[in-house]
Amino acid sequence: MQSIRQNDPPDALPDFRNLGVISRVLLGVNALALLFAFARSRGISEFVERLAEIASRLEPVLLAAIMVLYIASPYFRRLPYRYGLAAVLAVVLAIAAALSPLLTVGGSGGWREALWGAIYAAFCAGSLAWYFYLRNRAFSPVISEARLQALQARIRPHFLFNSLNAVLSLIRKDPKRAEAALEDLAELFRTVMADNRQLIALGDELSLCRQYLNLEQLRLGERLRIDWQVEPAVEQVLVPPMLLQPLVENAIYHGIEPGASPGTIEVRIGRRGDRLHLHLSNPYHVDYQHRQGNRMALANIRERLQLHFDVEASLATRVHEGRYEIDIVMPFRAAS
Repeated sequence: MQSIRQNDPPDALPDFRNLGVISRVLLGVNALALLFAFARSRGISEFVERLAEIASRLEPVLLAAIMVLYIASPYFRRLPYRYGLAAVLAVVLAIAAALSPLLTVGGSGGWREALWGAIYAAFCAGSLAWYFYLRNRAFSPVISEARLQALQARIRPHFLFNSLNAVLSLIRKDPKRAEAALEDLAELFRTVMADNRQLIALGDELSLCRQYLNLEQLRLGERLRIDWQVEPAVEQVLVPPMLLQPLVENAIYHGIEPGASPGTIEVRIGRRGDRLHLHLSNPYHVDYQHRQGNRMALANIRERLQLHFDVEASLATRVHEGRYEIDIVMPFRAAS
């Protein structure tokens, strides 16, 4: 396994198009408004009045700022961190200054109200910037890389064990085929041992799965059947590395190996709007008890999806008509 790099990652602005980021901004600013109203109130009635007054001026500015940041997010994220942060602050202050006269009773709140609005906007922007900075440090590649590689290390021994068994079964009866299989295995591990911190093209992940399935086909023969339904347009979408291969591996281990008759693994991948949908299913055996490895693989995938996409990705499982089904939904991000 490659060594974990200890250098700190460059600071980066949050992705203002991410649902989790937008939710945190909304909750954070409104929580600060709640505290501000509480600090300036002497009783419950005054607190409610203050909160209503602040909300009437705050929410239009907040929503307008989120809309502008959503549109400009790709451009801001290309800037160096300091310049991007300054650009975000400038946008927030400009929106607060532009809307402040319109949101004041009578349209003339005076320069003091406008100043207080600008100070509050700057305070909120600074507080959230500090929060996202600390969060980025907490989930930086120094930490997440270690977590991702530790999670992937749980998969690799089983992967290697199955693949070597498939090759060993060929050494005596078909040496040339065994040699070709070892070359495939070496190519697989070159891919698996690559830098897995970044998203990769779905087409590369599908190639990895097909190479793995070719090796398993040597061992299982006609017992293993694969039904691929992949839209060609999705092969350039970005996905976490080692996303499908562990699920396919567990589908074989839990769905094909326990059965006496041939079984089919179905893989359907397509785009629906701005989301990528992945569906995988395999035969389900009620009396098969060893499911801990499957739960571990699913927890692995869930955590990596959260690290890469926050709340915008989901993984759901169910048993339906004798088959174990896994559905993954994530943002559709095409490789540049």
